[in-house]
Amino acid sequence: MELYLDTADLEEIREIAAWGVLSGVTTNPTLLAKAFAGERLTWERLSQHLKAVCELAGGPVSAEVTALEAEAMVEEGRRLAALHPNIVVKLPTTEEGLKACRALSAEGIRVNMTLIFSANQALLAARAGASYVSPFLGRVDDISWDGGELLREIVEMREVQGLPVRVIAASIRHPRHVTEAALLGADIATMPHAVFKALLRHPLTDLGLKRFMEDWEKVRP
Repeated sequence: MELYLDTADLEEIREIAAWGVLSGVTTNPTLLAKAFAGERLTWERLSQHLKAVCELAGGPVSAEVTALEAEAMVEEGRRLAALHPNIVVKLPTTEEGLKACRALSAEGIRVNMTLIFSANQALLAARAGASYVSPFLGRVDDISWDGGELLREIVEMREVQGLPVRVIAASIRHPRHVTEAALLGADIATMPHAVFKALLRHPLTDLGLKRFMEDWEKVRP
């Protein structure tokens, strides 16, 4: 399973990319607004930032449209895709989003269909030509259902039907979500910076290293 960072913060991407385990990045309008701290963006400023994200990520970068109608989504998607070869156009799973997905995918532009909360939505997205589908595990858990079960259904459906789509486990809230995603067959898990760092932490690792160094101090040359 590939590991993506869900952020638009260049420093966060730079830090995790240095570990040698980062395969890509996902962004959305909320993450971009956070990265720019409320700054009013021009297209030039946004495009420069997304290009920088692509260079740091070294893999696919999902950039989401903000238009709500299919024709405008397609136009915005084309502009985003033209910025860098790593750009994947992110579309909402709505009627208009499906129309735009079909049009963009027909042009060879990769699409990530987001805000997926059911296996049927994932099926529709895959049939519309999406390269990726992004079920939101954490938000499903928030409404007292099972995000892991949603992911299991989508992965199983993809295998049974032979659908040429990659499954991104999104809305990751904690390290256990990452473990579950890997065990359930997700192709990718995308997570916030804090969760990515939490994957590495374990108190026994810290304690073991402390003991090793203390013992070494007793005998080192």
